[in-house]
Amino acid sequence: MAPSSHEQKENLYGSNPFEVANEFRRLGLELRLRDRALDVQGGAIALPGPPAYVERPAANPEAALRVIRAAVASLQLALVVFLGWMLLFNFSIVRGQSMNPGIRDGDRIVIDRFSYMFAPVQRGDIVVMGYPLNPNLDYIKRIIGVPGDEVKILAGEVFVNGRAMDEPYVADLDQTSYMQATVEPGHYFVLGDNRPHSSDSREFGLVHEELLKGKVDLCLWPPTRVGLLD
Repeated sequence: MAPSSHEQKENLYGSNPFEVANEFRRLGLELRLRDRALDVQGGAIALPGPPAYVERPAANPEAALRVIRAAVASLQLALVVFLGWMLLFNFSIVRGQSMNPGIRDGDRIVIDRFSYMFAPVQRGDIVVMGYPLNPNLDYIKRIIGVPGDEVKILAGEVFVNGRAMDEPYVADLDQTSYMQATVEPGHYFVLGDNRPHSSDSREFGLVHEELLKGKVDLCLWPPTRVGLLD
């Protein structure tokens, strides 16, 4: 039968100083070991066994190299695609009001330099072109007449080959405008949508096909007008 705590105290007080000190050290060690969740049984310490060793597979350097090569190849492909896209398409900022209300000053547009390699220019296309009197300047206009067309403007209303054009993109007609022109081979007749405030074929005449720099189908900014252009 184990001695009671009172008996332990009597035995402890009856001991010599060295035994008392050793007993305190033993009790303190026992308490610390209990706090560390070690098994203390009758003064004997049962230490927990070592954790089970799990063997990990050796690293495969060839697999790591394959991952690196795949990542590098993906980056190279993305760079090639980006450079190709930049060669075929360009961003541009519109300056001026000649294409209001559909395209406004400060709009960000995408110029498609690819489409006309495979498809002809059509009436109604919005294009970026070099200004005939200074090709270093870019203008944005709408194709009204293609080679062979007869274009007439009567009090601002446009007729092509004797038929009035349906132009929902025009907000205001220039009723002072009168003109007649035959579109020559390799040339185009262009107008701005903002007819009263546009410098176009009424002023500088027909535009040679070599001055066309690309088609404009998409507006990227501002967010309220992002999308395809009519």
